[in-house]
Amino acid sequence: MGIVLKQSLNNTIVTYIGFAIGAVNTLILYTKFMQPESYGLVQVVLSVSAVLMPILAFGIPNSLVKFYSSFKEDKAQDGFLTMMLLLPLVLIVPIAFLSFIANESIGALLARENPIVRNYVWHIFLIGLAMAYFEVFYAWVRVRMKSVFGNFMKEIFCRVCQSILLLLFVLNYIGIEFFINAIVLSYILRMLVMKWYAYRLRMPKLIWNIPANWRDIVKYSALIILGGSTAIVLMEIDKVMLNNFLPIANVAYYGVAGFIAVSIAVPARAMHQITYPMTAEYLNRNDIISLKELYQKSSLTLFIVSGFLFLLIVLNLNDLYKLLPDGYSGGFFIVFWIGLAKVFDSLLGNNNSILYNSDYYRSILFFGVFLALMAIGLNLWLIPAYGLNGAAIASFSAFFVYNCLKLYYVKLKFQISPFTRETVKVFCLLLVLGATFYYLQLSFHPIFNIIIKSVVLVLMYAFILYRFRISEDVYGVISKFLKK
Repeated sequence: MGIVLKQSLNNTIVTYIGFAIGAVNTLILYTKFMQPESYGLVQVVLSVSAVLMPILAFGIPNSLVKFYSSFKEDKAQDGFLTMMLLLPLVLIVPIAFLSFIANESIGALLARENPIVRNYVWHIFLIGLAMAYFEVFYAWVRVRMKSVFGNFMKEIFCRVCQSILLLLFVLNYIGIEFFINAIVLSYILRMLVMKWYAYRLRMPKLIWNIPANWRDIVKYSALIILGGSTAIVLMEIDKVMLNNFLPIANVAYYGVAGFIAVSIAVPARAMHQITYPMTAEYLNRNDIISLKELYQKSSLTLFIVSGFLFLLIVLNLNDLYKLLPDGYSGGFFIVFWIGLAKVFDSLLGNNNSILYNSDYYRSILFFGVFLALMAIGLNLWLIPAYGLNGAAIASFSAFFVYNCLKLYYVKLKFQISPFTRETVKVFCLLLVLGATFYYLQLSFHPIFNIIIKSVVLVLMYAFILYRFRISEDVYGVISKFLKK
């Protein structure tokens, strides 16, 4: 088994374990044992930190991966790595200074609607800083083809720390202030462990030897700041802005609904770890035929999986909400709109890989900046008018326009599309199953209702996919399962 495939499969397992731990934290421990106001505060601190992270990282994680292999001699690599370690300080130092002298003003801005947030400016900065350098060290090990440990630290470590802290919180050993302080420490510890592992693979030698192409590196890093910020802004800005318009408990309600919807994207994250290097290889060989085949296959496979997960979630959502506290039960339309955005994301297959590995990455980054601004504008308009549902509609609208632009751009530049006749067949199948099961209401306990409906749906969906051989890849997987 090749190193890329082997590590991709290991990363897939780690990703799913991390998501399972996150599900326990979000759907059980946070919702059952922490007040919505406190959980909302945790959500705001982490969301603002995530928005700050790509700015503090200065695009270095992407630049490190892109340029490292171009330096062949050890001395040149050491000079490049020195630059990668120090370049984030160009933004970290002034932002830290600004946070120090304008702490009250920044706190007042974040606490306009919820005064409880005022005292957590430094917590946000420190978590953002730890996130940024964690990504730098994670890239450091990825260029050495050692990604599994880093993925474990990224997907599992902090979630396990939160699980432990939540159990201590439930037993009344700690309060919310200690809880958030400990979360800050967990992110810093994660960064330090990642640093230790990165240095163990290659100890840096600080050499003041600026690479000859430093202008290209800085330019690329600056552009990636825009791209990285766009992706994070589109995912997190809704929660950040909810904090400025609604009581902070609403951030908790929205966060739980968002987590349920984001589960649709887990298979896509796993597959992209495999398709990303394949896409880069096809582009380097200018093999458009293979690129088109991968584009269409990844789109169809992800649409089959993500579309079914969306259906499964929406059809069982009312029963699921009966298992959660009352305050969290009004998120049907949030799950629907955000889930729909994630399905559209999956429908594009390896579209992002094509764009970021091609010569057209600059254009798509500027598209992203425009759409991040659009997302902010839509939230400013829709949250005051429609509350939590407005934030979900704003997120869906921003992702929809962004994905349509990416879809059109790949079609324009490469003359390929991810859609086939099988895409239409899957869409019709999902539509028919959704209409059939939507009005089916069972009268058992919610857990039994979810199990029964899910099992019947899985069997029907798998049977139709297998019987009509809609996807060769899915047909092959089901055939192997049946043989076993």
